[in-house]
Amino acid sequence: MPRYELCLILKAMQRPETAAVLRRTVETLFERGAIVRGLESLGDRRLPYKISKHDGRHTHGGYFTIDFHSSPNIVSGLLEQLERDIDVLRPTVLKKDIDISKAQCCGPAPEKSKHATFQ
Repeated sequence: MPRYELCLILKAMQRPETAAVLRRTVETLFERGAIVRGLESLGDRRLPYKISKHDGRHTHGGYFTIDFHSSPNIVSGLLEQLERDIDVLRPTVLKKDIDISKAQCCGPAPEKSKHATFQ
């Protein structure tokens, strides 16, 4: 299953309401067969521009990322559901690249120093 990152901007709310939205979102991922690897809060911030959503104008929001594995066919349905959620201002799903190992790198190998090293 591919790895994705769900970036969320939630409307400014108190901690219990924010936790409820995040719990709802993670449960939705579980119901659709996703495997959640992590949840990270990036903090509350002033939005770069006013967002009009669900009959309100928002100037502040909470930024969160959820790292998960899932089948590619659930992503569009997940975004549709999050767009309808009145507490979510902006949902974005990004596909995460697989880490490139040094063996796959096409650049030159680093040279060993000819000078003695001190330990």
